[in-house]
Amino acid sequence: MKIQTLYFQAPYRVETCESELPALAPGQVLVKTAFSAISPGTEMLVYRGQCQTGVVDENDSLSSNIQYPLAYGYACVGTVVEIGKEVAPHWLGQTVFSFQPHASYFLSRPEALIPVPESCSPERACFFANMETAVNLVQDAAPILGEKVLVLGQGIVGLLTSALLAEFPLEKLVSVDKFFLRRQASLAAGVDSALDPASAGFAEAARAILTPGADLALELSGSPLALNAAIALTRFSGRIIIGSWYGEKRAPIDLGGVFHRSRIKLISSQVSSIAPELSGRWDKARRYEAAWAALSRTRPEKWISQRFPLERGAEAYQLLDQSAETAIQVVFAY
Repeated sequence: MKIQTLYFQAPYRVETCESELPALAPGQVLVKTAFSAISPGTEMLVYRGQCQTGVVDENDSLSSNIQYPLAYGYACVGTVVEIGKEVAPHWLGQTVFSFQPHASYFLSRPEALIPVPESCSPERACFFANMETAVNLVQDAAPILGEKVLVLGQGIVGLLTSALLAEFPLEKLVSVDKFFLRRQASLAAGVDSALDPASAGFAEAARAILTPGADLALELSGSPLALNAAIALTRFSGRIIIGSWYGEKRAPIDLGGVFHRSRIKLISSQVSSIAPELSGRWDKARRYEAAWAALSRTRPEKWISQRFPLERGAEAYQLLDQSAETAIQVVFAY
C-alpha cells in the first residue's frame, strides 16, 4: 500500500512524498487519516527555518537535533482500519486522535492513540492538541472572579483560550490581534473587546478598558515583542502567562522601566507537563477529559477557514506564510 507523507524539505519548501507502507507488526494498528490540522504557531517556525536546534517541542515530536527533511505535525484524526494479531479487537473501526505528522495512513501502537468520543466529529477532534494547550494555559493562569484579563494573539490557541476564559465571571476580557478575521472570531467567542495592536491609540484604548491595567495577561501571539505590550498593560503585582514558543525569534524586551517596580510575575506555560502545584490532583488523562469536554462546549470546527488535500500542502503553508489574515484554522482533508 502507498502512503502520502508531508515533508518539510528545507525552509519554505514543502513536498508530499509517496512511499510503501511498512508491514503491520503484531502489536500495531493501521490508521487511515481523515483530517489533520496545521498548528501554525509551531509549524510555521519549522516552515520558515526558525526552530532552535536542541529544543524539543510541546509534544516531544520534534527531534532534539532538527534536520531537514522532516515529517512534522501533531493533530491527526482517523479510523483504525487494520489491527495486528496481538491487538484487542475493539480497536478495529475506532476513531482515534494521534500526535502524528501529516500522512494519509500511519502505523501506531494502540497506547499511543487517544480514542475520540462518539459525540465528537473528526473535524472537531483535530482541534484536540490545541485545546489541551488552551486548557493548560487557563489552568496555569488561574483566573479569579472579577479580574480583568488580556489575551494577546488570537490564532487558534489564542481563540480557544479566549473561549475558555469567557466562561469565567471576569470583569473584563480583552483580546488583541492584528487580523480582522480573528478579532471578529474572538468577539463571537465571548470577549468583551477585540483590539488591533497596529491601530492608532491602541495602548490608550487598552488602558481605558483595563484601567488601571490587566490583572492577568496571556502572551499567545508568537511574537516576543508582544511581551512589551503585555508588561505595559499589566497592573502592579499582575501575572503574565507566556504560552508562545518563539523559536529563534528575538526582540528587545523592556525590563528597565515600569517593570522593575511592578512586581509583575512572568510565568512560562507549556503543555508537555502539568504545573507542579496541580500534579497531585491532575494528570494527562484528566486533562484530556477536560479538553474533550471543552471541545464539546466551544465547537471550534466553525473556525476551519480552509481545507486542502495533502498533495497541495505547499499551497497551505504558502497561504499561512503570505496571507495569514485570511486564515484561522487550516486543515488537510484526506
